Amino acid sequence: MPDNENPTEFALDLIRELEDTPAGARELVEFNKSWQKRTITYKPTIAYGEKQPLSLKEAIAASISRGKLVSGATDVSTGSASSVQKFANPWWIEMGVLTKRSFTNTKRQPELFIIRLGAVLVTGFILATIFWRLDNSPKGVQERLGFFAIAMSTMFYTCADALPIFLQERYIFMRETAYNAYRRSSYVISNAIVGFPPLVFLSFAFALTTFFAVGLAGGVSGFMFFVAIVLASFWAGSGFVTFLSGVVTHVMLGYPVVVSTLAYFLLFSGFFITRDRIPKYWLWFHYLSLVKYPYEAVMQNEFSDPNKCFVRGVQMFDNTPLGALPEVLKLKVLKAIGSSIGVNLNADTCITTGTDFIQQQAVTDLTKWDCLWITIAWGFLFRILFYICLLLGSKNKRR
Repeated sequence: MPDNENPTEFALDLIRELEDTPAGARELVEFNKSWQKRTITYKPTIAYGEKQPLSLKEAIAASISRGKLVSGATDVSTGSASSVQKFANPWWIEMGVLTKRSFTNTKRQPELFIIRLGAVLVTGFILATIFWRLDNSPKGVQERLGFFAIAMSTMFYTCADALPIFLQERYIFMRETAYNAYRRSSYVISNAIVGFPPLVFLSFAFALTTFFAVGLAGGVSGFMFFVAIVLASFWAGSGFVTFLSGVVTHVMLGYPVVVSTLAYFLLFSGFFITRDRIPKYWLWFHYLSLVKYPYEAVMQNEFSDPNKCFVRGVQMFDNTPLGALPEVLKLKVLKAIGSSIGVNLNADTCITTGTDFIQQQAVTDLTKWDCLWITIAWGFLFRILFYICLLLGSKNKRR
């Protein structure tokens, strides 16, 4: 036994290591037998008032009665290792304890949530003032697309603060799970439970700051869907960052991975280049992009009304060389185009509706509800991957 080592912990470590070997604890048993044979000739007398030393079986039974051990088999000499419970508590008790501990740790550091809320509110305020009351002109449509792209990607970037949480707890987690103090699944679920309520608060804060100030469509139902997709984005983003915290081993390694990956997600989301224009050898990344689904969801939430017009009459010349012509000449050109195709075109004729614009942006493969459920599913998938990382990367044994 090493110097200054606790005898009890040393014995537990040794027994645990032997349990993982093919021979099990047989070597320790044989050593105990040989040690007893060597010391059998020495039998100290027991003075009056001293307690009789207990046998191994009696000591284990006494420990079980005091609640220090788990009763595995009725007969210690013939009991198998498989009869002993692997975990001391059921999973719901583990989740309760871990959830309470995680909530306590979160409550002790309120500045983390305050900083995150401040970042969301400041970002929402800036977006609301820049994209204040967008109109339904062609320029207003393009500005809406810019707002959606920045807003949805912001949800994921603000989740980067979750990266250091597990990295700071990694040593504690490895130490506590080394001897099955609790299940890894209980740890993952408890962290998800504690982390979800702040996401709800942040989603409503961002939606209230931006939705009505920008002048988005849909009314109350549109606002509630906007809150839902923002919440789903927070959920998926926090799951993605949590998964990365289980892969990387240092914060300085994790942040470049998070920032660069989210930049790639935005690049392939369909904002800079539409889906039908992405090369086929990169199309797979488009469907892996976390920003794609919330971006397309809010677009359909905004432009799904076929009765809402976004380009009328001479507005079709905006952003073209003919846009610099006087209004009178634009009307003459518009009438000439109408007469050539046999359609009466005037200044009030609707050229492009919301559904037409969605088709132009190639946002036709999924509905907004499909995008919402897929975004939520991403959050669950990343937490499952995080659990797998913990399962594969924390099979340590204390030495």
